Amino acid sequence: MMIQTAPNKPSWPRAIGIGIAVSVLTAIVMVTLLKTGVSPFPKPPSLAFAETLLGRTLPMPVGLLFHTVYVTFWSVVFVRYFPRKTLLTALGLAAVLWVVILVVFFPVVGWGLAGLAIGPQLIPASALPHLLFGLLLWGLDRSFGH
Repeated sequence: MMIQTAPNKPSWPRAIGIGIAVSVLTAIVMVTLLKTGVSPFPKPPSLAFAETLLGRTLPMPVGLLFHTVYVTFWSVVFVRYFPRKTLLTALGLAAVLWVVILVVFFPVVGWGLAGLAIGPQLIPASALPHLLFGLLLWGLDRSFGH
């Protein structure tokens, strides 16, 4: 008699570790672009969201904490629950999250639909970190075995 078992899900520590790594790497890129004046964002979206949510000006570490929680959450969802963890599915998740930032986050923080109250440059500028998120998520998930 053969007993069929469900495939093992990746461990919580592994999934959270990948999420934190993706969060740190994307934050380094975004903060560097902001500090060098390359980024067209008035402030990091996670900081703007935290300030809107809490109703006051906050220091950068609070924005980074919000970024870490958000990125880690979605990374854990991908690593633990996506049945097919291909490059295409990672980029698909990144694309969905990009649309969410354009139609939910940007309007909530006062930047308008797709960030158009700031300018159309926020559309491609917000696509790049999401592309980086998808690539890093897929690559780190593959690199750290199952």
